[in-house]
Amino acid sequence: MKKQIKNIVIIGMPGCGKTTIGKLISSKLNKKFVDLDDYIVDKAECTIPEIFQKGEEHFRNIESEVVGEVSMEEDMVISTGGGVIKRQKNIVNLKKNGVVFFVDRPLENIVNDVDISTRPLLKNGTGEIEKLFKDRYEIYNSCCDFSVDNICDIEKVADDIVEIYKNCM
Repeated sequence: MKKQIKNIVIIGMPGCGKTTIGKLISSKLNKKFVDLDDYIVDKAECTIPEIFQKGEEHFRNIESEVVGEVSMEEDMVISTGGGVIKRQKNIVNLKKNGVVFFVDRPLENIVNDVDISTRPLLKNGTGEIEKLFKDRYEIYNSCCDFSVDNICDIEKVADDIVEIYKNCM
C-alpha cells in the first residue's frame, strides 16, 4: 500500500508570514505550493475585496469549497487565509490529509508590518487586527497540530516547520 504524503498546512493571523513561509518550505521540500487566497481569486475570477462586497459569508462559502478541493490533494504546502479557522469543517478537511502548523507572530509585529489597504477585514484600521487577534488566537492554538513562533528570522521558521514535519512523517 502506498504511503500517504501529507500536506503541510499553514494557519495564522493576516500578516504572520504564511505565504512567505509556505513558499520557502515549498522550495526546501520541492513540494507544490498553494495559497488558498490566490486559489479563491482564480476560482471566483475576481479579487478578494470584490468577493467581500457580497459579504463575508459569501467569501467563507467559496473558501470552504476551495478547502474541500485542495485538501484532497497530497504532498503540497498550503497557505490558508487567516479566517479559514472560522469554520470547523475547514480544519477537519485540512487535517484529513495534512499536518497543520500555526505560525504564531506577536501582534505588535503584525501591526507594524501588515498593509491594511489590501485586507478587507482590516479596512477600518489596526484596531480591527487587534480584535481579530483576540477573537482567533485560541482557535488557532486549538486547531493546529504544531505551533511555531515567528519572532525573528522567517528562514528559521520555515526550517523549524520542515524539521517538525519530517519528524512526524
